[in-house]
Amino acid sequence: MRSGTGPIRILVADDQADVRSAFRMILDVQPDMTVVAEAADGAAAVAEAKRLRPDVVLADIRMPKLDGLEVTRQLADQCKVIVVTTFDLDEYVHTALRHGAAGFLLKRSGPVLLIEAVRAAIAGDALISPQIT
Repeated sequence: MRSGTGPIRILVADDQADVRSAFRMILDVQPDMTVVAEAADGAAAVAEAKRLRPDVVLADIRMPKLDGLEVTRQLADQCKVIVVTTFDLDEYVHTALRHGAAGFLLKRSGPVLLIEAVRAAIAGDALISPQIT
């Protein structure tokens, strides 16, 4: 879990390089955030998170090797996991939260909500995309 007062350390896990790059650009310009690693699949995300111990992991729900729900289950005890997806299925939301997710965002939510979700997770709150009903 988070220690110290430095920037929020974030790992971005998504199988699409353009999504990882976009998230990095949005987050790295925030003075209180830094992306410390990227992962293209769930297994790499878990390995990197265990090695680097980020404060927050952004995990796509559909990735090769391990999906975002399994990544959440494996990492939620050691860091805040925010699940990001294009799919607004209630089953995904409920499973993610049951596995300990600190947030659930639709990728179309935009940069402001992404930043707010990271800050909310660090504050101990859970942010769910308002578009999810």
